[in-house]
Amino acid sequence: MRRFTFITGLVAIAAALALPSLAPAGTGSSTLVGTDGPGFTITMSKKTVKAGTYTIVIHDKSNIHNFHLTGPGVNKLTSTPWVGTKTWTVKLNKGTYRFVCDPHATSMKGVLRVT
Repeated sequence: MRRFTFITGLVAIAAALALPSLAPAGTGSSTLVGTDGPGFTITMSKKTVKAGTYTIVIHDKSNIHNFHLTGPGVNKLTSTPWVGTKTWTVKLNKGTYRFVCDPHATSMKGVLRVT
């Protein structure tokens, strides 16, 4: 019985590694992670990516901030005073995308370049 359990466990691990769709959010190469707060910071996990479809996981860590991403064909945002995690699936075309905290746009901003 122990051997059966061990082999079953190995098969499950091999299947999870072989199927990227089973990978946790935020681990794939087509996943970007954006964060705002808890202080006056806003970040994106990459500065430059190739055009394509991406999963973007946003960690909004402060009720005084939001995360607003705009660019060619994209206008996505979290709201204030909401705090939590959101996941978006977006098609990023070649160009420049900007992310900003709307209430603090002069100090909390960044750029994502898509080639």
